[in-house]
Amino acid sequence: MNIEPRIEEQAELVLGRLGIPVSVAVNMFLKQVVIQKRIPFEVTLSTNYPIDTSTLNDEELDIEIEKGYAFFYKVIQNM
Repeated sequence: MNIEPRIEEQAELVLGRLGIPVSVAVNMFLKQVVIQKRIPFEVTLSTNYPIDTSTLNDEELDIEIEKGYAFFYKVIQNM
């Protein structure tokens, strides 16, 4: 698989805090694709993302990270 290095680094940081290796997260995703026979989350266009995190203060960055955790938690609850 070809993964963008910057995305992989960011994912490793988030997943590391959750105690989940990237390889396990990828397997979780692929298993859900097979089980659900679809991408296991909604795919939409948003004008809000991607976010340039260099423009956020610490509080704003924490809010965006929490949104990511909430989304990930929702995804694994549906597994």
